[in-house]
Amino acid sequence: MTKRYRSHRWGLSGLQRTLLLYVVLPMLVLSGLAIGFGLERASELEDERLRGDLELIGRAIRLPVADALMQGDIQAVRSNLDSVFRIGRVYGASVYDTQGTLVAAAGIVERDLSESILAEQVVRTGEQQDSYREVAGRDVFSQFLPINDRGGRIIGLLQITRRAQDFEQSFAQLSRIAWGSWLIVAVATVAILIFGHYGAVGRHIETLVTSMRRVAQGDRKHRAAVQGPGELREVAEGLNRMLDSIEAAEQEIEARREHEQQLNYQLRESEKMAAIGQVASGVAHELGAPLTVIDGRARRLQQEHQDVESQRQLTAIRGQVQRLTKMVRQLLAFSRTPVTAWQPLSVQELVRQAQLSTSYEFEPDGPAITVDMPTATITISGDPQRLELALVNLLRNALQAARQQVVIEVREQVRDQKQHVVILISDDGAGIPADADQDELIKPFKTTKAQGEGTGLGLAIVAHIIADHCGEFALQPGPDGGCQAVVSLPRPTQAEETSI
Repeated sequence: MTKRYRSHRWGLSGLQRTLLLYVVLPMLVLSGLAIGFGLERASELEDERLRGDLELIGRAIRLPVADALMQGDIQAVRSNLDSVFRIGRVYGASVYDTQGTLVAAAGIVERDLSESILAEQVVRTGEQQDSYREVAGRDVFSQFLPINDRGGRIIGLLQITRRAQDFEQSFAQLSRIAWGSWLIVAVATVAILIFGHYGAVGRHIETLVTSMRRVAQGDRKHRAAVQGPGELREVAEGLNRMLDSIEAAEQEIEARREHEQQLNYQLRESEKMAAIGQVASGVAHELGAPLTVIDGRARRLQQEHQDVESQRQLTAIRGQVQRLTKMVRQLLAFSRTPVTAWQPLSVQELVRQAQLSTSYEFEPDGPAITVDMPTATITISGDPQRLELALVNLLRNALQAARQQVVIEVREQVRDQKQHVVILISDDGAGIPADADQDELIKPFKTTKAQGEGTGLGLAIVAHIIADHCGEFALQPGPDGGCQAVVSLPRPTQAEETSI
C-alpha cells in the first residue's frame, strides 16, 4: 500500500490531469494567442517605425542632393550620401538619374536601376516606393524617393537601404522577453495547480479513494477518515453510513438466505420423494421380477436355438432387458434419502475409485484418461458411496462423448472467504448443443443422446447428490472443445472436521 501511495502521490491524479486539460491548458493557449497577436501588432508598428526613420533620413538629404545635382556638384552629392551612411543604421545610400544610371553612392548599392520596375514607377508617379530586395547577395529593405528641382520636375532618384535583419533584430528581443515571461507564468501556474491542489484537496481525495479501494477489495470493516474540506467530509461520512447500512443489510440477507435455503432444501427433498420416490420404488419392485424372468427365459432360449437369426433376436431382447434393469437401478439411486452420515473423505481416493469403476465398462483402447490433481491429500466430508456414484456418472458420460481423451482435474479454490474443492471432468467430444438449456439437461429423463443410448437420469442424479452435499454442479464448454463438468464442494472448517 505504501508503494502505491507514493507513486500516486508524485504522479498526477486524474482530477489534476482534468484541471490541467480543461482549465490551465485553455488559459495558457488563450494567453499564448494574445501574446502572439500582440507581438504581431508590435512587429507591424516597429516595421512602420523603421520605415519612417528611413523616410526621415531621405527627406533630410533630398533637398541638398537636389541642389547639388542641379549645380552638377557630384562631390557635394557624395558628401551628403556619406553623411547619411555614417549614421550607422543605413546599409547604403545612392543617387541615380532618371534613366537608372548611378550618379553617386555610399556603402553597398545597386549599380544599375535601368531595368528596375520600382525605379520606373517612382519616376513615372513621383511617389516614393519601398520593398525588400537583394543587393550584393544580402537581403535589404530599400526605399526610393524622387529628387525634384525647384520647379517640381524629377531629376533623379535617391535610394536608401537598410539590412532586412535590422527589422527582425529590433523585434527579436521583445519576442524573447514576451515568450520567456509566458513560459515562466505557465510553469508557475502548473506548479501552483499541482502542489496547491494536492495540499488543499488532493491528499484528502487520495485518502478517500484508498478507503474505497480497500472496501472494494473486500475489507467491509474499514471506514473512511473524515477530514479535508466540508464537501469531502460529507462524502466520507456518507460512505461510512452506506457501509454500515450495507453491512446490516448483508447480515439480514444472509440470515434470510440461509433460512430460504433450508426451506428450499426441505421442499426439494419433499417434492423429489413425493414425485419420484413412489415411482422409483414401484417400478423397481414391479419390474425387477419380470425383468429377471425375461432375461432368464431369453438366456435359456439362446442355449436351445443356436441358429444365427434366433441368436440375434434373443441378444437384442436381453440388451433391452439390461437397459431396463439399469434404468431401475438409476431410479433407486435417484430416490435415495439425503445424506445423513457424514464422514471425512479423500478427494483423490474418490477420483481413483470412480476411475476404477468405469474401467470395467469400456474397452482398453478407448479414450485415454489424464488425471491432474495435487499430491497432498484433500479432505472433504460427505457420503462416499453417493459422491462416487456422482463422479462415476460424470466420468461415464465423458468417456461416451470423448473422441480421444478425458481429463480429470482437481483444484482448491477460495470463494466467498470459504475453501472449496473443484473437480473438472473434460472431454474432447462434440460438446453441449448450442440451443441446450443447462437447467433442462439436469432434469430427470432429459438427455441429448440418441434414443436407446441414455435414460436421462445420470446428470439429475449428479445434481441432487452434489446439492445434498451443499455443493454446486454446472456444465460448460471445455477449454479444448467438448464439454466440461464442474463440481464444487465446500471443504469443512476445522471445527466441522472435529465434530464429524
